[in-house]
Amino acid sequence: MEENSSLVAESTLTDAMEAEPQQEERDPESNPLNEPLLKRSRTLSSSPLAIVGAKVSLIESLDYEINENDLFKHDWRSRSKVQVLQYIFSKWTLACLVGLLTGIIATLINLAIENIAGYKLLKVVGYIKEERYLMGFAYFTTANFLLTFVAAVLCVCFAPTAAGPGIPEIKAYLNGIDTPNMFGATTLIVKIIGSIGAVAAGLDLGKEGPLVHIGSCIASLLGQGGPDNYRVKWTWLRYFNNDRDRRDLITCGASSGVCAAFRAPVGGVLFALEEVATWWRSALLWRTFFSTAIVVVVLRTFIEICKAGECGLFGEGGLIMFDVSSVSVSYHIMDIIPVAIIGLLGGFLGSLYNHLLHKILRVYNLINQKGKMHKLLLSLGVSLFTSICQYSLPYLGQCTPCNPSFPGSACPTNGRSGNFKQFNCPKGHYNDLATLLLATNDDAVRNIFSTNTSTEYQPLSLVIFFLLYCVLGLITFGIAVPSGLFLPIILMGSGYGRLIGLLMRPYSDLDQGLLAVLGAASLMAGSMRMTVSLCVIFLELTNNLLLLPITMIVLLIGKTVGDCFNPSIYDIILHLKGLPFLDANPETWMRNITVGELADAKPAVVTLRGLEKVSRIVEVLKNTTHNGFPVVDSDAVVPPVGMAVGATELHGLVLRAHLLQVLKKKWFLREKRRTEEWEVREKFTWVELAEREGKIEELAVKKEEMDMYVDLHPLTNTTPYTVMESMSVAKALVLFRQVGLRHLLIVPKYEAAGAPPVIGILTRQDLRPYNILSAFPHLAKIKGNEKRN
Repeated sequence: MEENSSLVAESTLTDAMEAEPQQEERDPESNPLNEPLLKRSRTLSSSPLAIVGAKVSLIESLDYEINENDLFKHDWRSRSKVQVLQYIFSKWTLACLVGLLTGIIATLINLAIENIAGYKLLKVVGYIKEERYLMGFAYFTTANFLLTFVAAVLCVCFAPTAAGPGIPEIKAYLNGIDTPNMFGATTLIVKIIGSIGAVAAGLDLGKEGPLVHIGSCIASLLGQGGPDNYRVKWTWLRYFNNDRDRRDLITCGASSGVCAAFRAPVGGVLFALEEVATWWRSALLWRTFFSTAIVVVVLRTFIEICKAGECGLFGEGGLIMFDVSSVSVSYHIMDIIPVAIIGLLGGFLGSLYNHLLHKILRVYNLINQKGKMHKLLLSLGVSLFTSICQYSLPYLGQCTPCNPSFPGSACPTNGRSGNFKQFNCPKGHYNDLATLLLATNDDAVRNIFSTNTSTEYQPLSLVIFFLLYCVLGLITFGIAVPSGLFLPIILMGSGYGRLIGLLMRPYSDLDQGLLAVLGAASLMAGSMRMTVSLCVIFLELTNNLLLLPITMIVLLIGKTVGDCFNPSIYDIILHLKGLPFLDANPETWMRNITVGELADAKPAVVTLRGLEKVSRIVEVLKNTTHNGFPVVDSDAVVPPVGMAVGATELHGLVLRAHLLQVLKKKWFLREKRRTEEWEVREKFTWVELAEREGKIEELAVKKEEMDMYVDLHPLTNTTPYTVMESMSVAKALVLFRQVGLRHLLIVPKYEAAGAPPVIGILTRQDLRPYNILSAFPHLAKIKGNEKRN
């Protein structure tokens, strides 16, 4: 199959299953033991395939659960106070480094974008001033084309996972899904260079989403000691060789990325808490806040340096800053009307934007499936269309005389950033549409959010601006370049916010720049469905506490209206990619089915004995792709008082990776016996057991070794999470998601002599609503009745 593509190469695996109901599927954690892998009957779980970057990949879950086997317990018992302090110090040091590097890279990205885009626009303005309009158009279009070409080639050829914002994949990772190749060094480098090229090319996309991905990549690489092929084996890094601590670091990286994009440290922490993180605790809150504080210090240092003119065209800005702090905000009863209208429009337009983007991404998938050249041509085509619109549409704008009250250097503007671009107008006049379109993305935001400019923009110019960025926002997201959703939504929302300000001018005294800010906030709430983090981000950026009440009203109305129509844009992308994301709230119909009934719909559980033959372990590993196996003891068990003779004991759960380590190290016994604790520590370390690499096909077991034995007791997690078969699926889903499990054992409600102590295992795939409905069609009727009610 050819590479599938772009940010969201949207082939929904759900649709594929509906279209081909006869096709047999694989489930790596649910294959029966003695049936051919490609000829098994359809079971509860569907194939865990998802689009990651440009390829359809097998998806596995992450091991966030603490594996409490004998080695782990001995390690914790033997740790000295010095080692504990070393572990704590290492976590805080890495959190500091994540913030420091994210802040430095974000600053360099902003410097590069502002200077590349700024000098490009200065050259174009120079041609226009000389009335060489065709030459200006050729230069503008060619420069944007080449910048887009560089960004697209890097993403298509070297790191397909760098395309798009990366936030849905980060959200999936923190939910417990192992998204391959999302946090590598190549992805990080391509993301940085691609973001500079794509944003400097004037495409309708932002660097905010990519900065979140960049922060997460930095955190991941620091935690594992560098790229996979060149990892640093420092002793201190051994503590982070597990999914659990890596998850915490990536959460710090995501918060730092948001902070670097908006200069909002508290907003960055709340964004991670509200939008991307599934699991949270107070210690993690402090570390993420520490990381974002470091980012703010770095950004403020560079901004102070750049104010002296040491950064070229970066000047005093370069980071989106909605400066409405000078506005004196006072509320009247009539001001509720425009605020409520903006909120309603934001919710409706946000859900409409999600719906249309969903459809367009499906069309893009058909194009991208044809190969790399089609992905590249799609990106370049969007770049050409954007350049033509940005250069030609300002000619539709009217030339407005400068207000005499403005200083002579402020209007008109020919050089650097400013609110009054002269463009093709005579001396003493400015073109308001050129002010918004022929500017860098950050300058366009500053201009439309500028305060005390109630007569600066004409209604026709704002309508053209709004419609253009609605079209560009739909066709740009999904091409093979790093792209963020924040900026397109901000530009669209600010457009209709200004328009409402013009319409409501006779009835409200609210500043039009302030209404543009509220419009952007409402559309973000209507599309992304965030409230608390968005409110704090806008509060930190505007530096005006008086805006808090109306900002809260707008966000709440926008989210409420949007939720009436469809999910958030990130949830839609997760669904399109096929990532098995578990939502916080289970469907109500899930309370009508028990986990025991789910176990009956699956193949029989594959168990191992505490003292198992090597041949049995090899057979299980070769014929299944399970990642965990219950360990059951029967012969050597002395039953407690009152229990029937012959009862079996559930000793725990052993992981596939640990069984592979056993075969790799040849830890075999000639006689069937329990091993001593020192024998295990002599052969294995807890650091080695954290490794997940290796396949059964890569290991060779001799014929004479097949009749030997392995003692699985020391490697078994003796405290796995279990639920009784009578528990509802809804309750099991809440437990599975909140604890961050990979396996959930189902035990019988009643003990019986000779009966197995475990009747099934629940995995992420088993708890997905679509998979349950496919196994229990009668539940679909209940779900339909709930929707009608």
